[in-house]
Amino acid sequence: MEVVNLGRRGILFIVSAPSGAGKTTISGRALREIAGLTMSVSCTTRAPRSGEVEGRDYSFLDRVEFVRRRDAGDFAESAEVHGFLYGTPRAPIDRTLADGCDMLLDIDVQGTRQMKAGYGGDAVSVFVLPPSEEELERRLRARGTDSAEGIRRRLERARAEMFEYLSYDYYLINRRVDDSVRLFGAIVAAERIRVSRLVAEK
Repeated sequence: MEVVNLGRRGILFIVSAPSGAGKTTISGRALREIAGLTMSVSCTTRAPRSGEVEGRDYSFLDRVEFVRRRDAGDFAESAEVHGFLYGTPRAPIDRTLADGCDMLLDIDVQGTRQMKAGYGGDAVSVFVLPPSEEELERRLRARGTDSAEGIRRRLERARAEMFEYLSYDYYLINRRVDDSVRLFGAIVAAERIRVSRLVAEK
């Protein structure tokens, strides 16, 4: 029997978490350690943080330009978080998935709802949880990037978001980054060999 050549559409892996739970760290490690993943670069109206690079971490836009692009339909999802606008450009995602490649998105709960609605089975969502609220507060304070009021707002938002994991496909409790990256890699490997993703190649 001749083996049929099979390919698949690309997969959109979405990682969300309360601020400080570790999603950015996990995403960065996953990109370096899991072959075949590329990162979607979001746009934002907030200022760059120390060490962030234009075009690698975010595309930094002023509010007028962001709104213009949003109104033109350039974003697959967009949301306002902590007073800043964030959006995911649509064109790179569509090209990547059509080519059978996989993309990683680091976005919030609002954005995930929009992406799941727009991309259906092509989108796989993973929610990262902290081990405890106390540990989350410790991590936020250790970052040294927020005022006491900023930390209070982030913790308040985290409490509201914590149970959103129930609407996701997978969850990770980020006790140790090494373990979380290993589990994320297992999710990627399993999703890549789903029979339902196969398409016959001509």
